[in-house]
Amino acid sequence: MRCRLAVARLVTAVVLAGSWGCTVVTTPVERPRPEVRVTPRPVGDPVVAVPDASMRPVREFAEVRALWVVRYTMTSESTVRDMVDRAERAGINTLIVQVRGRADAFYRSGLEPRAEPMRGEGGLDPLELTIQEAHRRGMAVHAWVNTHLVWGPAGLPTSPDHLVNAHPDWLSVPRGLGKELVAVDPFDPRFVSRLSQNARENSRTVEGIYSSPSHPDVQDRVHAVWMDLAERYDLDGIHFDYIRFPSGEYDYSIGALERFRMWVRGHLAPARFAELDGAYERDLYAFVDAERDRWAEFRREHVTRTVERIYRDIKARKPRLVVSAAVIADAELAYGDRFQDWRAWLRDGILDVAVPMAYTPDDARFESLVRVAREAAGRPERVWAGIGAYMNTADGTMEMIDIARTEGAGGVVLFSYDWAIGEGMGDPANPFLTRVGRGRFGR
Repeated sequence: MRCRLAVARLVTAVVLAGSWGCTVVTTPVERPRPEVRVTPRPVGDPVVAVPDASMRPVREFAEVRALWVVRYTMTSESTVRDMVDRAERAGINTLIVQVRGRADAFYRSGLEPRAEPMRGEGGLDPLELTIQEAHRRGMAVHAWVNTHLVWGPAGLPTSPDHLVNAHPDWLSVPRGLGKELVAVDPFDPRFVSRLSQNARENSRTVEGIYSSPSHPDVQDRVHAVWMDLAERYDLDGIHFDYIRFPSGEYDYSIGALERFRMWVRGHLAPARFAELDGAYERDLYAFVDAERDRWAEFRREHVTRTVERIYRDIKARKPRLVVSAAVIADAELAYGDRFQDWRAWLRDGILDVAVPMAYTPDDARFESLVRVAREAAGRPERVWAGIGAYMNTADGTMEMIDIARTEGAGGVVLFSYDWAIGEGMGDPANPFLTRVGRGRFGR
């Protein structure tokens, strides 16, 4: 334990030195950081909007009528064209298309590997095609970026360049594995294998393998992905998803624990720190268990830091680009267990639009969740109600659209297009999207 902790402290000190502006010498197993980098502004600095004369005006709608489009639709030219066509016929005016599903790319990226389902599609760029087809019809396109969920519970990515394979030391670790994996080199196959196994065994509560929100290289990678998308595509917006922890049981990786140890030192009296530091030599969780509130604050701070850094740099380049986020609709659960303080993001002006995932078949519950989000947002256009269409009938979905309108939401987003044309299609002569479009969107 002592040896492992000593190495971890050395590595953490080097990483933090780099983040403070010192020169960092990488080890042979490290890869260069992405070239698309922007130096973050200090917290509190105003956002400086730099006008871009070549940038077309953002599409503004009296009501946003959107679909979340899952990545598996973004795998062929025919499915993309069909998706845009179906959406238009249903009265949809905004498409939120998943382009970073599991730390992979459903677009042309020099930062992350091409998604495995895309490998037989030659030169297809599904994001560019979506933009062309949608803009031709007057529809908006937002790139949907999964932030910290980087792989599912089944199997492992085949590309050696995938984050899970190339940077296993960037991954988040559950508490139940923290003390076991502290003795395992992240580049030992057993490390990722145990994370994958844990995700499978807990698939009801954990979607898969997550990256560590407090890791500086993870923050840089996500930032680089956003800047790359913003600079190379004619988008109307970019959309955060999984910008959170999977639960309060994460991140107990040695890197995160060491970063917390260094962070919390500035919040403790010297005697208290020395006491806990001595205990830490015997118990890896000494600091986090003794300082639970600060441990939660530390994790929450790193999620918020990523949102703020990206928001400021996006607005400095393309101020009209809409920055939105799919958020846990239960604001208290989001804050306390996922460390996602989206109400503060709205309050502090580092998020344009919150999309609460108010997935429920219960109208009263849906109404309550949307009302909380609407109150936090202040203005109607800053909240779009996320509707779990997959949990409802077409009639139930239309009722929730009515509730969202009554509560003053600036729009609705249906989850998901893929479900609606598949399992949820219903009568082929009167499919789900057609019914909803005709019933609520005037189509």
